[in-house]
Amino acid sequence: MKMLSRLLATAIRQGTLELRYPDGVVDVIGTPAEGFPDVAVRFTQNSAAAAIVRDPALGAGEGYMDSRMLVEQGTIWDLVMLVGANTRLENGTFISELGTVGKLRERLKHWRDGHNKRARSKANVAHHYDLSDRLYDLFLDADRQYSCAYFTDPETVGLEQAQLEKKAHIAAKLDLKPGQRVLDIGCGWGGMALYLNRVADVDVLGVTLSEEQLKVARRRAKDAGVEKRVRFELIDYRDVQGPFDRIVSVGMFEHVGLPQYREFFRTCHNLLTPEGVMLLHTIGRLDGPGSTDAFTRKYIFPGGYAPALSEILAASEPNKLLPTDIETLRLHYYHTLQRWYARTVAAKDEIVALYDERFYRMWTFYLAASASGFRYGSQTIYQLQYARDRDTLPITRDYMAEAEARYRAIG
Repeated sequence: MKMLSRLLATAIRQGTLELRYPDGVVDVIGTPAEGFPDVAVRFTQNSAAAAIVRDPALGAGEGYMDSRMLVEQGTIWDLVMLVGANTRLENGTFISELGTVGKLRERLKHWRDGHNKRARSKANVAHHYDLSDRLYDLFLDADRQYSCAYFTDPETVGLEQAQLEKKAHIAAKLDLKPGQRVLDIGCGWGGMALYLNRVADVDVLGVTLSEEQLKVARRRAKDAGVEKRVRFELIDYRDVQGPFDRIVSVGMFEHVGLPQYREFFRTCHNLLTPEGVMLLHTIGRLDGPGSTDAFTRKYIFPGGYAPALSEILAASEPNKLLPTDIETLRLHYYHTLQRWYARTVAAKDEIVALYDERFYRMWTFYLAASASGFRYGSQTIYQLQYARDRDTLPITRDYMAEAEARYRAIG
């Protein structure tokens, strides 16, 4: 049995994985099981299998992108889900465990890449968010919400409704009052800012480092006739001038970089009024501090890192932002990514025309691997509500439910 086969055989027990090597050797791992896919993979070069042994995420991702690893039965989604289901976090089963030197090397890379100084932050954002507008139109909802949706019922609720309900869920935690001034850090294409203005009658400043997102957000505000109340600027959050009654940040904290966490929370504290409230929505990890895998770091989110809850609180506590509510959305992003992946596959021809086959394979691997991380791995979503003063918010959570129902009724 080949080295890669031996490695995978230690983890994959349910469902089958057939590995076909260039020299004609065929290894079959696992046992057919209900609910688990049966997948067949063929390597066109021996180097592809060796690369997976060295670094599973990067090796599999690049092998699939470059057609050195072909999925001949099932799909790339089936492959990553098969591996994920057999190595789920709760089982304590892993395909490989880096030695002490390997762990140290990854942590050093993570620390180096996390130093997101201003020029580097803008370049990292442009790497991912300044892709073709058409690409995002093909797999996101109409409002271009490129963050975890909120599924009250994954069986019946579609992506468009789930993203609308995500905005209501977040808005409810801000305890908004008409006329308040809100800062949206990492505003994307403007959907959240426009929503808050529409349902809660607040003024919003959205800031981004993506020039392409800025163009779209400003156009949307003008088309809605609210450009005087919902403004968008190309500016680093560290250069914003306050004060604000509320701060919201959705899907941006992953790009701050661990070394800058304290600076982020210090800046937010200083931008808030004494009665200010903040809602932070971020990808996080369930199993403590770690590092970003090499594939994601190289191809998808350079400088990105999903923090452990302990790392977030260690940075916010010294800056006197008081955590007033913490919610863990465990499976919502899996359901979101599942729908993004399906839309991407349905739009394959157009995505290939926009870029090429290699980009399409990279994007589907990214979405599938991310979904597996939320379904079986350490990934989750944290929503943290902060206040500067403990007396600012009601002492029960009833106000959130009441506001959420009100916003949902508005639609």
